[in-house]
Amino acid sequence: MFDFQLEEKIWFWVLLSIPVITLLFVILQIWKRSAQKRFGNSKLLKRLSPNQSLFKSILKLVVLSLAIACLTIALVNPKIGTKLETIKRQGVDIVFAVDVSKSMLAEDVAPNRLDKSKQLVTQIINNLASDRVGIIAYAGKAFPQLPITTDYASAKMFLQNMNTDMLSSQGTAINEAIELAKTYFDDDQQTNRVLIIISDGEDHSDVAGNVAEEASNEGIRIFTIGVGDVKGGPIPIKRNGVLLNYKKDSQGETVVTKLNEDTLKEIAEEANGAYINGSNTSEVIKEIKDILNRMDKTEFEAKEFADFKDQFQWFLGFGIFFLFIDIFLLERKTAWLKRLNLFNENI
Repeated sequence: MFDFQLEEKIWFWVLLSIPVITLLFVILQIWKRSAQKRFGNSKLLKRLSPNQSLFKSILKLVVLSLAIACLTIALVNPKIGTKLETIKRQGVDIVFAVDVSKSMLAEDVAPNRLDKSKQLVTQIINNLASDRVGIIAYAGKAFPQLPITTDYASAKMFLQNMNTDMLSSQGTAINEAIELAKTYFDDDQQTNRVLIIISDGEDHSDVAGNVAEEASNEGIRIFTIGVGDVKGGPIPIKRNGVLLNYKKDSQGETVVTKLNEDTLKEIAEEANGAYINGSNTSEVIKEIKDILNRMDKTEFEAKEFADFKDQFQWFLGFGIFFLFIDIFLLERKTAWLKRLNLFNENI
């Protein structure tokens, strides 16, 4: 069992040079063939330049691409951690419940309510230090996405994969999200428990307030973040990013979905929490940080990979090896190549 890390992911952009070089190579070969046809017929050209090898040109391209790929991965510097250690940390257990109902596609906040929610949760996670996090997705039903963990990278990965098609039942079952959140917290470790609900508050269940009060009795504080505009906006229907229409009701009228702050405020009040308007990301982060800093941090045990070792040297070695091969691979047929005739060419 091991963990894998990439230190400098920005260097992956260098890999784009490979398709660019390949495209330039293809264009060059097409241009050379066109120019040669104007100069003379193919049989005459073969007699004039018998040592030219197209296969070796292609082989040089492949070797050069492998060299670039290996050197790029060396710059990224992958690391492997093989030693799993149990360490003690102090923090708060935080569960994020993200609304993925269709109303979250409304674009009354940019780019839309769901993407805005993802941005908020990502930024909150980025500002955490040693707290544990979990993620729940909910619409008409609640669905566990990620159990309580200290692996922030996995949390952000699961978060980005959330969309409005992951749950078939529609609605905003905040009560089910709260009930599911209760199962996330470990009764054996009496940590401070926080549930952060990110939603537009529409189509909620009437029992959400009662369930929030029950959660509060179990030591769970609920904070709600409202995403959207109280003036509302239509729900776009898109295919491959292209707008087709807007959602209609049974009378054929365009549905306008609005941020329901009253519901979210009621739920927060019932669970000893607070409501935060999510329109300004920096203000949301500041408020959440202040709230968490005022809480007592509970010590808990967490297993983490340690002793991460650099692996760039392997890829650097292979990159230099491929460059060495590329230098000695001439586009002309060499004497040894003629003798071996490895590529079944007519020589």
